[in-house]
Formats: sequence, structure tokens, C-alpha cells
Amino acid sequence: MRQDTQKLRTVNEEELTALKKRIDLAIGVIILFLAILIARLWNLQILKGPEFATLSENNSVRIRDISAPRGNILDRHGRLIITNRPYFNVVWFKEDAPVPDEVIQKLSPILKEDISTLLTRIREAAGQPRYIPILLKEDIPWSALIYIENHRLDLPGVRVEVVPSRNYKYSNLASHLVGYLGQISKKELQSSQYQQYKGGDQVGKMGVEKRFEETLRGEKGRRYLEVDVHGFEQQQLKHIDPLPGNDIQLTIDVDLQKTAEESMAGKAGTVIAMEVNSGRLLAIASTPELKIDKFIGGIPIDIWQEHLDDPLHPLINKTIQGVYPPGSTYKIVTALAGLSEKVITPKTIFYCSGSYSLHGRRYGCWKSGGHGAIDLKRALAESCDVYFYITGQKLGIDTLAKYAKSMGLGEKTGIPLDHEKSGLVPTSDWKKRQKKESWQEGETLSAAIGQGFNLTTPLQICCLTAATVNGGILYQPQFIESITDPEGSILQQFTPVKTGEVLGSHAYLDIIKKGLIEVVNDKHGTGIKAKLDNIVIGGKTGTAQVVRLSKFKNVPDDEIPYRYRDHAWFTSFAPADNPEIAVTVLVEHGGHGGSVAGPIAKQVLEKYFELKNKQPEQ
Repeated sequence: MRQDTQKLRTVNEEELTALKKRIDLAIGVIILFLAILIARLWNLQILKGPEFATLSENNSVRIRDISAPRGNILDRHGRLIITNRPYFNVVWFKEDAPVPDEVIQKLSPILKEDISTLLTRIREAAGQPRYIPILLKEDIPWSALIYIENHRLDLPGVRVEVVPSRNYKYSNLASHLVGYLGQISKKELQSSQYQQYKGGDQVGKMGVEKRFEETLRGEKGRRYLEVDVHGFEQQQLKHIDPLPGNDIQLTIDVDLQKTAEESMAGKAGTVIAMEVNSGRLLAIASTPELKIDKFIGGIPIDIWQEHLDDPLHPLINKTIQGVYPPGSTYKIVTALAGLSEKVITPKTIFYCSGSYSLHGRRYGCWKSGGHGAIDLKRALAESCDVYFYITGQKLGIDTLAKYAKSMGLGEKTGIPLDHEKSGLVPTSDWKKRQKKESWQEGETLSAAIGQGFNLTTPLQICCLTAATVNGGILYQPQFIESITDPEGSILQQFTPVKTGEVLGSHAYLDIIKKGLIEVVNDKHGTGIKAKLDNIVIGGKTGTAQVVRLSKFKNVPDDEIPYRYRDHAWFTSFAPADNPEIAVTVLVEHGGHGGSVAGPIAKQVLEKYFELKNKQPEQ
């Protein structure tokens, strides 16, 4: 019995040991399989998770934006100035081709772009979501379009998008006013103003295109596409058409604008034509023009450098950004202040010997031989400096400044364009703050004839002229006649905006107006070269000194270095008995206002009256 028990115990221990080994092996196998499973899950979920998520998304529905046609820009008679035409742009989708190098190498010769340029565009868009296309080239030629479409399988991620882009019907007409488009920048994308835009979108960069971007841009359409894991489109599921932008009709007249720009050919400056009783702008030309027809698809480096290097500074809108001493056009202010403050009357006579002395210093008149005994009307007609030296001295700088500001100087006009300058109307307090010096009496004499610290924009002088002849009302200059939606319904219509009234009575303005008529129509008037045969006009010449250099005294203008020549002003109105239009001309470094700027204003006025009773071609 004992022996059997011992034998059983021995057998059980052996089986137990064997069983234990089998269990350990099973556990090891299970652990191994679990480890393999966990490793596989780690690989799929963690290491390759983003890749498979992208493939999953690609193997579903992709949404493509469709650019909306921008609204048209028309002149006051409904003639198209800017419209749209189809452009073919090359874009790259990094979700379809994560490694761009090989593709870019193939594209470079096709697009005629350096590889480094294309890669730079891709790097600049590195922060964008993968589904947003990166713009590589705009407005490609037909040959490139055909090649890309025929080799799509060799160019993964590359697509040609058809987008509406600008078509300039009159080339660069009114370039500073209408502006141009450009690719949206990173800074703009980060702005709340551009939340609805994506990389590669075109936005207004200047002028009407920028200021009225929201009005012109329209609403994008969408295409819903089914695509496979390779990113290839399988079928279109849904299509939403884009909504075109609203049309903007400008107040300018194409024919008058052409005349204004052509009359300034080869010159730097500006021509402005404005209705005196409404503020409606009929022409607003800054020269030299911008070559906006070359800016389509991005501004070429050579064109941009050409603009930067041009000594006539085409990148500056001289109408609102150029600030100049007003010269003798400022004598309108001095005359109004003198009459209103009773320091002169229309019959007050001063004697001009060719100069005026103050505290032992000589202040010369432009006419070295002098004008002799002269009253206000003749002083305006012949632009006698001495007459206005004496009037200004009697008034003082602060009184002069009060009337200048009431006539719109020293303040922005409110025209809806970016970067307008306010100019400068100096006062004794201003000099004490800015220069830490007291005002000198001799500086008042310079200010009274539009020199010294005085600075104005040409648009301000045009507004001043209009207010002088319309009874003293300042209007905001405007260039929008109406805004209409794609169905033709009017959303906004032009209405005059009154911004202020000139100090002084209408009677004083009428006296000044008579003197300004003599400027052009008297045989000794400084603006006689602007005289029209059938229409009586009035105006004021101005020659604004750039630098005071005695060595150029009595030297012909064409022998003086360009940058040292005086600016030429002429501001005018017509018809004299019932003024409708004011025309202001500023020619940078043009010399004398009467001989240079006056004839330009004459051409514009002649064209205005020629067009007045003529129906333009629609």
C-alpha cells in the first residue's frame, strides 16, 4: 500500500512539471501574439495614423472653390473700363503629392520659372492646410496649358484652374484711381478683414480695387468631387455656381480722363476736374501712369524695379499723396482773409516797386521791375507778391491759418482712397511745438504767397477753387456714381456730401472771383495762355519754389537741374458767369504755372465743353 502511494506521488509530480511547462509555453505564445498585435496597432494608429487619415479623407469627397468674377468698373456713361477674362493658373495640391521636388523639376521648364522660385512659393505656404492649393504660376500660355493637361499622370498634385481675372479695356487709364489686384499676402490672411480668403486668392492692392474689395469680389462657388486614394477625381457630386461681384460706375468720363493723361505725357504731376456744385470728379489723373496691365499674374521684378527707379515717381498718387507749397494759388486765401478782416478793400492800393522791405530784409516780387500802384483785382490778375506781403503782414499768421483751414487746407478732403495726406497749415503754436522756436514776422510774408511751411495736395487746391466760385461750400470729392448688383439693381447712388463752409461773405468771394477771371482774360494776366475762344474762364497761376538757390536766379528753366526746378500750378473754373467745373493742374518741377500748367488746363476745359453736348459712344 505504501509502495503504491509513493508511486502515485512520483507520477503526479512528473505530470505536474510537464503541465507547468506546457502552460508556460502557452502563456509565452499568447504574450508574443499580444506583443505583435500591440506593435501592429501602434504602427497603424500612432506611426502611420496621419498618413492613413489623409488617405481616408482623399478616398471620399473633396471640395474645390470656384473663383467668382469680380464686378465691372465703368465710367459715368456706362463704358467698361475694367472687366474680366478667363485666366489659367497652375496650382499644386500637397495632399496629392507630398514630395514636390520631382514634380517641380518637371514643371520648371514648362512654366519657364526657376526651380528656386517655385520651391519658394511652396515654402511660403508651408503653414496652410494641406487641402488648400498653392499658386505656382498665373496666366499661363496655351502651350503650357495643353502640355500639363496631356501629362497629368506625370504631374501628381498639379492642376490648372480657370479663374476670372482683370481685363483693362483702356490699358492703364486712371491707373492710380482704379488700382490693381495681387495675390493675398500672409499678413492679409492673418487679418480679420480677409477671413473668407485662402492662399492664392487675388485681392485689391490699391485704389478702387482695394477700397471696394468687399463690393467687387463676389461670392465663391463650390464643386464637390469624389476622389480615390491617389487623389484623382472620380466624379462630381455637386456644383454651386459662384455669384459675381457688384458693378461700380465711376463719376469720371473716359474721354476727359484720356485728355487729362495725354496732356501730361512725359511729365510728373496731376490733373483734376471736378464739378464745383457737387464734388463729383470727372477726371483724376496722376502721372506717370502705373503699368497695371503688366501687373496681371503678379508684378514682374523688372517692371517693379522700373517703377522704383523712375525719377518721376509713378508709385505715388500725386493727387492725394503729393504735398507741395501752393505758391500763388494761396493768394486766394490771403485775399479772402484780408477782405473779411477789413485790412483791405477792393479799392485798397499798395505800391509795388519790385520788392518789399521788412526789418532790413528785402522780399522780392516775381516782377523785378515792380507793378507800381496796384489794387486787389489787378494784384490777383498779375499775381503781385508785394500786395500780398503787405496784406499778410497786417493779418498775421494765425488769422491766415484760420481762413486757410476754413477753405479745406490742412485737412484731408475725405475722398475714399487710401493714404491721403492732410498737408500743412502753419501757425505760431505749430512752430513752437514742432520747431521749439517762435514765429517770425518775415515767415508770415512767405506764407501769404503760399511759400514757407505751407503744404497742400492738388486735390485740396481743386476743392478750394470750387468753394471759391460756388458760394463758399466745401464738398467731399467723390468718384462713385453708383453701385449695382449682378441683376442691375442699384445698391448705392451718388449724393453730394457737404463738408464745410468758407469763412467770409459771398460778396468777398465774388470780388475774388472777378480778379481770377482777369488772371486769364486781362492782357497782363499771368494765366492768359489758358484763355478759351468761346468760353470765359477764371483761374490762378502758381509757381512754387522748391529750393531757394540764388545761383539759378534768371537761369532758364531747362538749364536748371530737374530736381531744383519750381513746381507749376494752375487752378481754374468755367464758365465764369455760372461755374460748373474746376480744373487744377500741378506739374512737378514744371517751372512757371502760367506757361506750363495753364495750357494743360485749357486742353481739359476745351474737351469738357466739346463733350458736354455730345453723346459719348456707349
